[in-house]
Amino acid sequence: MKPIFSASLALLLILNSNLSLTQTAGGVKPAHSPDIEHSIDSIIAGLTLQEKIGQLVQYSGGWSTGPTGRRINDEKRTLIKEGKTGSLLNVIGSSVTHELQKIAVEESRAKIPLLFGLDVIHGFKTTFPIPLAEAATWDAEAVELSARVSAAEAASSGIHWTFAPMVDIARDPRWGRIAEGSGEDTYLGSVMAAARVRGFQGRNLSDPTAIMACAKHYAAYGGAEGGRDYNTVDISEQTLRDVYLPPFKAALDAGAGTFMASFNEINGVPSSGSHFLLTTILRDEWGFDGFVVSDWNSIGELIPHGYAGTPARAAELAINAGLDMDMESRCYRDNLESLVTQGKVRAATLDSAVRRILRMKFRLGLFADPYRACTPEREAKTLRSAANIEAARNVARKAIVLLKNEHSLLPLSKNVKTIAVIGPLANNHRDPVGTWAGPTDTNNVVTLLDGVRAAVPASRVLFAPGCAIDGTDTAGISAAVGVARQADVILLAAGESEDMSGEARSRSSLELPGRQADLVQAVHATGKPVVLVLMNGRPLALSREAANLPAILETWFLGHETGHAIADVLFGSYAPSGRLPASFPRVTGQVPIYYNHKNTGRPADDSVHFTSRYLDVPSTPLYPFGFGLTYTSFAYADLAIASPRVKATDSVSVRITLKNTGSRGGEEVVQLYVRDEVGSLTRPVRELKAYRRVRLEPGQTTSVTLSIPATDLAFTGVDMRRRVEPGMFTVYVGPNAGEGLVGRFEVFE
Repeated sequence: MKPIFSASLALLLILNSNLSLTQTAGGVKPAHSPDIEHSIDSIIAGLTLQEKIGQLVQYSGGWSTGPTGRRINDEKRTLIKEGKTGSLLNVIGSSVTHELQKIAVEESRAKIPLLFGLDVIHGFKTTFPIPLAEAATWDAEAVELSARVSAAEAASSGIHWTFAPMVDIARDPRWGRIAEGSGEDTYLGSVMAAARVRGFQGRNLSDPTAIMACAKHYAAYGGAEGGRDYNTVDISEQTLRDVYLPPFKAALDAGAGTFMASFNEINGVPSSGSHFLLTTILRDEWGFDGFVVSDWNSIGELIPHGYAGTPARAAELAINAGLDMDMESRCYRDNLESLVTQGKVRAATLDSAVRRILRMKFRLGLFADPYRACTPEREAKTLRSAANIEAARNVARKAIVLLKNEHSLLPLSKNVKTIAVIGPLANNHRDPVGTWAGPTDTNNVVTLLDGVRAAVPASRVLFAPGCAIDGTDTAGISAAVGVARQADVILLAAGESEDMSGEARSRSSLELPGRQADLVQAVHATGKPVVLVLMNGRPLALSREAANLPAILETWFLGHETGHAIADVLFGSYAPSGRLPASFPRVTGQVPIYYNHKNTGRPADDSVHFTSRYLDVPSTPLYPFGFGLTYTSFAYADLAIASPRVKATDSVSVRITLKNTGSRGGEEVVQLYVRDEVGSLTRPVRELKAYRRVRLEPGQTTSVTLSIPATDLAFTGVDMRRRVEPGMFTVYVGPNAGEGLVGRFEVFE
C-alpha cells in the first residue's frame, strides 16, 4: 500500500493558494484548482477501499445538540475513528461538532475532516418565512439576505452544508412540499433558486460564514401524481427539460456545490438510479463537478419501487448512475466493497465519487481549518442577533400578499378604539414558524396578538380562539362572536397548522380545515368589518371567504417576526407589495391549476358549451399567479416594442408607462409574459420572462423598460434540442398573469 496522504500534508499544498473562482451570470462558480486536484489525487491513492467507501456514507446524529453530543453514541464515534463515515447530518452546536471533528482529523488514519449537514430551509435559530412565502416577495435580494443570515447562524453552530434550496416546480397545491419551494413558475423559481444559492454560499465557500447549498429534489419531485408526496411522476422529456430542470440549472450556474436525488421515479426510473439525470444531464451536459447525495434512504427505496431486488443491486445501480453519497440507507456501507471486488462497480467509478466529495471539502476550507473558526463565543454572538431579527421582520412583511381590500378597509387607523383578534392562529407560537423550521425556539415567535398589541398600545385588544385549527368542536365559536360584537374591527387569523404542509403532508382538500369556515361565517354575521389573516403553507380554496369578507391578507407562515410583520402591514407602517407565486383555485376540484398551461383545440370559454371547461365553476383561478394588491392603484399605458422584428440572437425590449393613480406611495411588480403563437410543438398560453419592482409616489409616472434575450424564447423540440423558432409572439405586460397590455413581435432567422 502507498503511504497515507494526510489532510495536514494536503493542507501544505494549498495554504498559500487561493481558491480559483469564475464569475458567472448567476453568481460565483468555483473552477478547478490544480493544487486541490493534485491533493485529492494523493489522498485517494493512500486510502483503503473501506476508507473510500466511508467518504460516501452519511449517518444521522439523531439531532445531537449541546456540549456533550450525548446522542452520538460510541458506535458512531468508532465509525468516525475508523474512517467509515465522511459526513453526519442532524448534529448541531459548535462544541459537539468540534468534538467529533477532532476525532476525524486527529484520531482516524486518513485524517479527512467530516462534513456536517442540516436542513437549514428558512432560517436556523432566527426563523424567516417559509420559501413559498419568500418567493411571494418577488425580491431576489430579500431572499438572498434570508439565506445569508441563515448560513451565518448555521455555520456558527458547526454546520457546513444545507439541504436547500428546494427548487421543485409545484403545479398542484395539494402537494405539501409546495411550501418549501417557489411555486408554479419556472422563471420565478429559477430566480429564487439562484438567490438562495448565493445567499447560502456567499462569495467564497471557504468563508466561515458560508455553508454549501444543495439543489433538491433532482428532479421533477413536484410533479407527483395527485399531489401525493413520493408519488409517481410521468411526464415528457420536453416538460422535464422546459419546466422542471431550469431552476436546477440556475442553482448550478450560481455555484451550488451539491445536488440531492429525489425520491420519485420519472417515467419508470427512480431518480436515485437514473444515469440519464445524474450523469448524462447533470455532468455531461451541464458540467457539474460537485457531488450528488441521496435523499434519506432513497437508495434503499429502489427496492419498493421495484427497480432493484436487493440492497446490493440498489447500491450498484445508484453508484453507477452517478449518486455519490448515501444518506442513511447503509446500502453503500454494506455492499460497495463486494461490488468493487466482483467488478460490478469499477474502482474508477468509486474513486470519482470520492474525488467529488473531497473536492467540496477542500472548497469549504475544511482541510485548511476543519473547525472553520467555529467557537462557542462566535456562536453566541451570531445566533438571533438584533440585525438578524430585523432582517427576518423585513423579509416577512415583504412576503405578505393583499388579496382583497374592499372600500380600502386597510390600512387600519392606529386610533381604532377596540380590536378583536380572533382565531386558532391568532395567539399561536408554534404554527407560524411553518414546516422545516429546524432547531428554532417557538417561544421567540411574535404572535399576531402580540404584534397588534405592540403596534397600537392605546387600543383595547380583545382575544378569543373560536375553534381549533382542525377538529369538529364548535364550542368556542359563540364566545368568539361575543368578543367580535364588542369590537370596531375584527382580525380573524385562520389557515393551517404547520404540520399540514411539508414532507408527507399532502391534503385532498384545500378549503379551510376543521370548523374554521363556520367561525368565519359566524364572525362575518356580526356585521362588523373583518380582515381575514391567512396563515398557511400552500394556496387555499377561498371562494366563500372571498365573496363575503371585505379584506384578506395572505401571510403564509412568516417565522419568528410574524406578529410584528403583519401588524406593520395592517396599520400602514409598511405597504403590502407581495405577489402570488402560485395560483389560488376557486375549489379544490380545479387542481392542478397553473397559469402557463397549454390551450386545447377547444380553449376554455365559459359561455360556450363544447369547450374545455367545468359546468359548475369558472375555468379561471380565484386569484391568478402574480396577483397582489397594494394600498394604492397603478395604471398601465403605452406599450411599445422597440423593434417589431428581431433576430433569434437579439433582444426584445418592451416599454410601458406606469402611473401611481392612488393617494399613497407603493410598489408595483411589473410583469412581462410571452406567448409563442405557433410552434413545432404546442406552447403555453403565457410564460413569465421578466419582471421589475417599481416604487412610485402618488401621481408619479415613469417609463418602465423590460428586455429579454430572444434566446429566452427557446424550447425543447421533438429532437430534444433547444432552439428559438421563428414566428410571431404575443407579449403581455401587466400586474399579474391574468391581465395586462398586449403587443406582438416577430422573431426571424
